[in-house]
Amino acid sequence: MNTELGPRPARRAARRPPMSAARQAVLGTLDGQPEPVSIAALAVATGLHANTLREHLGALVDAGLVRRERAAAAGRGRPAWLYSVIPDEELPTGVSEYAGLASALADAIERSSDSPRSDAVAAGRTWGRQLASDTELGPARPGNAGARQQVVRLLDHLGFAPQPDARHAVVRLTRCPLLEAAHRHPEIVCGVHLGIVCGALEVYGGDAERIDLLAFSEPGACRLDLMLSRADDSENRP
Repeated sequence: MNTELGPRPARRAARRPPMSAARQAVLGTLDGQPEPVSIAALAVATGLHANTLREHLGALVDAGLVRRERAAAAGRGRPAWLYSVIPDEELPTGVSEYAGLASALADAIERSSDSPRSDAVAAGRTWGRQLASDTELGPARPGNAGARQQVVRLLDHLGFAPQPDARHAVVRLTRCPLLEAAHRHPEIVCGVHLGIVCGALEVYGGDAERIDLLAFSEPGACRLDLMLSRADDSENRP
């Protein structure tokens, strides 16, 4: 497997409150900076207004994902605030309940199943229904579009750092809570993740039969298709 393709590991603080795509994009841009940056510099990098960035950064600081510190004094006036993403090793330790259970499930299926892919998807479906019913994300808006948006929020809640297109039809999953296990058992772990999406879509009232997960398919992400064409449906149905 080409390890240059696919997502990065999920951050230990993955079980954060759901955040908007705009705030997630700010976090991603900040995560790519080699050193702490000012709001002015981040405004250039993102194209966002400084006031908008202050709101997003304040929420990220409150969530424990971003550090804010004063720049070194240089002349008169108060030094600017500098922002940086808190490294994983400085975040609270411990593996999330989700990651621990999913790793154990993958190992069990690998040892005992005659049809690991099918069993992984089936287990994921059951899990996805439970997750969609238990999370505090609120109800999905009616229709397939609302269901897809809610699935993206659930994936963000689980730590996948999803990047959806405008229609929430194609989603780049840029983080993986089980990246190490997915490299060891991609058929199983990625099957569980596909099943989670199917099960959640069923609860949210969406179309769970026209989706596919293309694992490690592009630089920096896995590709989740939530609106396969009818021509592709028969070949890719989970």
